[in-house]
Amino acid sequence: MRGEVYRVPARGKGHERRGRRYAVVLQPEWLSLSTWVVAFTSTSARPTSFRPDVVIAGQRTLVLCDQLATVDPQRLTEPSGALTAEELERVDGALTLVLDL
Repeated sequence: MRGEVYRVPARGKGHERRGRRYAVVLQPEWLSLSTWVVAFTSTSARPTSFRPDVVIAGQRTLVLCDQLATVDPQRLTEPSGALTAEELERVDGALTLVLDL
């Protein structure tokens, strides 16, 4: 589960981006809850140290570690692969910055 990538329809409320996009699952498999913690992605967001770049479906995109959400797994559609170990390590580093861990 952790590191898997899915398509998810963004709700687009407030400053959230609108439309369908990818989300990266951040929650480990051993933490079985009714919702999953994810980070949304964007191909148009401004790059920063807390938005690591990854490749999803052959396209370079940014994982928005500053836009975390909990979603019902039923909203996650179209499994689209998983991040590499190196990409997941960069996401972990970005989460450390954003959450001041």
